[in-house]
Amino acid sequence: MQIRLKYGETGLNLEFPETPNFVGVLYPQEAEVLTEPEEAVQQSLATPIESAPLQELARGKSDAVIVISDITRPVPNALLLPIIIQHLEAAGIPSAKITILIATGIHRPNEGQELERLVGKTIATSYRVINHFSKNQDDMALVGYIGDGVPALVNKHYLAADLKILTGFIEPHMWAGFSGGRKSILPGISSVKTLEFMHGPEMVAHPLTRYGVLEGNPFHEAGLAIMEQAGADFIVNVTLDTSKRLTGVFAGHPVKAHLEGVAFLSRHCVRTLEHPLDFVVTTNAGAPLDCNLYQTSKGISGVAGATRDGGVILVASECLEGFGSEEYRAVFEHATTPEAFIQKLMKKEFFLPDQWCAQETYQVMLRNEIWVYTEGIDAETLKRFHFRPVETVSQAIAELLERFGEDARWAIVPDGPLLILKVD
Repeated sequence: MQIRLKYGETGLNLEFPETPNFVGVLYPQEAEVLTEPEEAVQQSLATPIESAPLQELARGKSDAVIVISDITRPVPNALLLPIIIQHLEAAGIPSAKITILIATGIHRPNEGQELERLVGKTIATSYRVINHFSKNQDDMALVGYIGDGVPALVNKHYLAADLKILTGFIEPHMWAGFSGGRKSILPGISSVKTLEFMHGPEMVAHPLTRYGVLEGNPFHEAGLAIMEQAGADFIVNVTLDTSKRLTGVFAGHPVKAHLEGVAFLSRHCVRTLEHPLDFVVTTNAGAPLDCNLYQTSKGISGVAGATRDGGVILVASECLEGFGSEEYRAVFEHATTPEAFIQKLMKKEFFLPDQWCAQETYQVMLRNEIWVYTEGIDAETLKRFHFRPVETVSQAIAELLERFGEDARWAIVPDGPLLILKVD
């Protein structure tokens, strides 16, 4: 049989045998694509969820900030931003008073040609567009406290704006349950000092900090708390199909519009299996998300809940940026074994930025081997850090069937973390 995996920009063809207990090629249930996306956005801003229309909210405001996701997220900014700006300017806010703030979290800034790809050349050259730098404490202001007295530090450019708008993409998220909404602020435009709590070892290890869970999820609840403290007037969140086409626009009240989008997406992105899998083949949803190993933790975690103890997760992720940063590469130097790494983290023997995704990966590795097909990281480096490199995905499947037998329960998830797998 043949399918095409999401891998980089071009995809990856895969030939594989259909064995007796092959569960199948598992895809999200695609929602209907909106045939008139511009009209859908316009309508959503004019008749939002539990909110006055955006133009009405903007009337009389002196300035506005629009928070957008960075280049690692496939948010259709070229569609959303011109329409949002049109409504703001129609309400009397001049273009010079509109700031677009890129919610980089702890990621690198988006500049030059990359910035033009993110927002479009016209907006990049005609409007004030700034990156969030989580380590620049001069850019932060205290809005309150979360958890056990943890300071909530948020970008002061956002806080200073008279009208605050959040945009984003709702998808499954391995800690927040679902992305979008409050996540634009935390971690999007928060200080690394606040993120040390949000991505701390106890938070990542919490049993409800996981894909598809909002109720009782401390990551989600902390995000809501900071959004309330920092303020947010309006959100424009979207859902996309696996080809990144628009399937829904959820604009309006920062909490209620997000929840409506989550409810819509949940009907399409969760798959429950009767029994756990011996092994699973997955991806990191292709470009832009499979740009590095840091992001690849999402694809790994997305199928871990349906893989049995002692099973294998085989992930294909291009990782052209390698680990993602030198800081993330340095985290792995502490991983003499997966067990030792987790023990050191929980004892707080060290703290390094980006350690949270390594923690997520090694938590999975305590139960499952992780095999990796990639062109961005050499085999010896992968072996050193306890991954199993593979030369081809097809060959790896043959080896796994030899290990687990022809009666092995296994599945293929071509879209990676766009589908949440769990066992009933």
